[in-house]
Amino acid sequence: SYEFSSLGGWVATRASGMKKNIYGNIEDILVHVKMVTPKGTVERNCQVPRISSGPDIHHFILGSEGTLGVITEVTLKVRPQPECQKYGSIIFPDFDTGVAFMREVAKQQLKPASVRLMDNEQFIFGQALKPGAASILQSIVDGFKKFYVTKIKGFDVNQMCVSTLLMEGNKEDVERLEEKIIAIAEQLGGMSAGEENGRRGYLLTFVIAYIRDLGLDYGVVSESFETSVPWDRCLDLCRNVKERLNNEVKKYVTTKPALITCRVTQTYDAGACVYFYFAFNYQDGIAGGDPVHVYETIETAAREEIIATGGSISHHHGVGKIRKQWLEQTISNVGLGMLRAVKQYVDPDNIFANGNLMS
Repeated sequence: SYEFSSLGGWVATRASGMKKNIYGNIEDILVHVKMVTPKGTVERNCQVPRISSGPDIHHFILGSEGTLGVITEVTLKVRPQPECQKYGSIIFPDFDTGVAFMREVAKQQLKPASVRLMDNEQFIFGQALKPGAASILQSIVDGFKKFYVTKIKGFDVNQMCVSTLLMEGNKEDVERLEEKIIAIAEQLGGMSAGEENGRRGYLLTFVIAYIRDLGLDYGVVSESFETSVPWDRCLDLCRNVKERLNNEVKKYVTTKPALITCRVTQTYDAGACVYFYFAFNYQDGIAGGDPVHVYETIETAAREEIIATGGSISHHHGVGKIRKQWLEQTISNVGLGMLRAVKQYVDPDNIFANGNLMS
């Protein structure tokens, strides 16, 4: 999305980025927005840091997903580029410990630009994408690291997970922040895995969509979806959804195992954003025939599991067409009625009939 998304789209979908801890979600950095509707132009007549004048008109526009009008003008807060940028990574013996680490970092109000936690499947996938060792010496060093982690620390390679960090600011603040984060990790049994692994983890963020496109040439359908969840439901949600995905995939694909993985990508005081990735190979045929339809069926089942476990229908991808069936369940019948009333007032002829949010 970084390559193809637009500023107006970020506002229209209530977008979020991986560095929101420092810079904020789109609603946090929005100062002013103008939207042209069939009824006329909607905007505030002052650009002030905060306003108490009834419901915030900006929140009628944020998340409207193109159903009310066209966003024509946006003013955002800007920040100076950071003096210092440092990557890091931490390995944990298991995912439960990793989630406890993420929650403690949030609880202590520590603000790395980004902190993410990848489960074991994603950790192994990332290792498989690493280039070969550059030298015999590098092979020896890597071998020693693995020996230390598995034999001395006692980590199980089939259970361990990794957190990647990105810290930005002035040099002194970054160093203090890193010390505090590493101290939390070590108290929970984690250990630092170095800067380069963190850097590579964030590089994977930008190439994974292209890996998906490459996979299509080999009969692999893959996609991601996300949710937000309270901390006390985070582990249950991750386990339940991965199990549901696995069970659903087995109904349609029996010849090759699916890739099913998750990661915690953003943290808040009250909870976190969780991403799920799954991929299956349809080259040998699948029950149901159409791989796109099979994918939709599987994701629908996963979304039902997310809602049943206390998650949202979306953290930042939006509702669109494929998730609007759960909108009323999410915001209540009255809430949906309020949205319909706004839509009817500003667009009585349904000119912006893009099918998002509401039927």
